[in-house]
Amino acid sequence: MVLSPQLRTAGTYVLVSAIYIWLSGRLLGDLVHDPHQLVHYQIIKGWAFVAGTGLLLYWMIGRTVHRMADANQRLLDGHEQALRVLVEAMDVRHKETSDHSERVVRMAAGLARVAGLQGEAMRDIKFGALLHDIGKLALPDSILIKPGKLDDEEIRVMRTHPRIGHDMLQRIDFLRGASAIPYSHHERWDGTGYPRGLAGEEIPLAARIFSVVDVWDALSFPRVYKPAWPEAEVLKYLREAAGAQLDPKLVQLFLDNYPALKTLALTPHP
Repeated sequence: MVLSPQLRTAGTYVLVSAIYIWLSGRLLGDLVHDPHQLVHYQIIKGWAFVAGTGLLLYWMIGRTVHRMADANQRLLDGHEQALRVLVEAMDVRHKETSDHSERVVRMAAGLARVAGLQGEAMRDIKFGALLHDIGKLALPDSILIKPGKLDDEEIRVMRTHPRIGHDMLQRIDFLRGASAIPYSHHERWDGTGYPRGLAGEEIPLAARIFSVVDVWDALSFPRVYKPAWPEAEVLKYLREAAGAQLDPKLVQLFLDNYPALKTLALTPHP
């Protein structure tokens, strides 16, 4: 029979308390015979009991919380592994370059870190970057991997994928915070992007961070519709896009840390 954490904690507390009360009572009864001194020592014994059991509860609850956190992290790691398999399949379907999704995750996390993000915001960046194009699962291959230019109707269909991705992630509790990137990474700093036409700091910070990385990756590696650009041309494009397509402060932060971010992007995790 496996006892619940609450029952184990309560049982241990009651057992230790009972042993302490019995032993300390016997000890005081044997050593102290003066009634006035006995009252004094009973008060000291009571405070010792409060302090000792308080420390015991602190340790036991802390151990339980730590175990629960470990279990939650294992569950989250399992979810992440499943998502990575899904994204690898998406990359194959979309004929993306090798390591595309992992590369943008690493670089987006690096840029977010130097921008000062931490904690849950970093987790949302990682999952949002990994799933940035999850909405494209609903689009036909004739549009996704078309080697030529899309016509007006195909462009309209293609531009539905951010909202589809957002709606998909909103249905999953632990991914709701990550939906900002799939939903908003095609918005533009000047307000001419899609799907909502957000401008400037109306665009979520996570999406603005990812947009810089996404542009760098899209230009730096070949796609079905274009070859890779020379690195100097990619960096020139980023400078020119600052203040129009991209957040100018984040572009500057990216360029200031470019060697380290590039190394991070191109170095697969073991």
